Amino acid sequence: MYPEQAPHVPAQRAVEVHQPTPLPPAVPVAAPVVPVQPGTVPAVASIVLPDGRVVTGYAINPAQPEPVAAKPAVSRTAVNVALGGAGFLAVCGGLVLLTSFIAALTAFITQLIILAAVVFGGWIAVQIFSTRGHQGGTTVNIRKAVIKRNHFHS
Repeated sequence: MYPEQAPHVPAQRAVEVHQPTPLPPAVPVAAPVVPVQPGTVPAVASIVLPDGRVVTGYAINPAQPEPVAAKPAVSRTAVNVALGGAGFLAVCGGLVLLTSFIAALTAFITQLIILAAVVFGGWIAVQIFSTRGHQGGTTVNIRKAVIKRNHFHS
């Protein structure tokens, strides 16, 4: 297959070994403390105790409780009842519309049937009362006593 029939030896590759470099441990650095003046200077209060000692210090405002979540102005039950009533009215309105649609459809079909009866009845009346002579068949005219089929003439 190969032009040379020499045995093929796999090539050797140079292998590089990488050693991980250890990282120094992270040392938290404390931010320098900077004194900050309060926005407003609190008032200094002095209290005279019953035994005559005077205690001077800043007044501490009592902790304000967190505001309670405002209750809704309308109870959930009232909202549910109102939504149920609105749904009921919507269903009733839909039924009224459906009923009126069925009534209108019934009236339309009735009018179509009456129209068909009038047209068909008119066509039959034209066929019966037409003045055209009949081409074939028996003709009987009793007033003139003409019987065409048997050829009797008066």
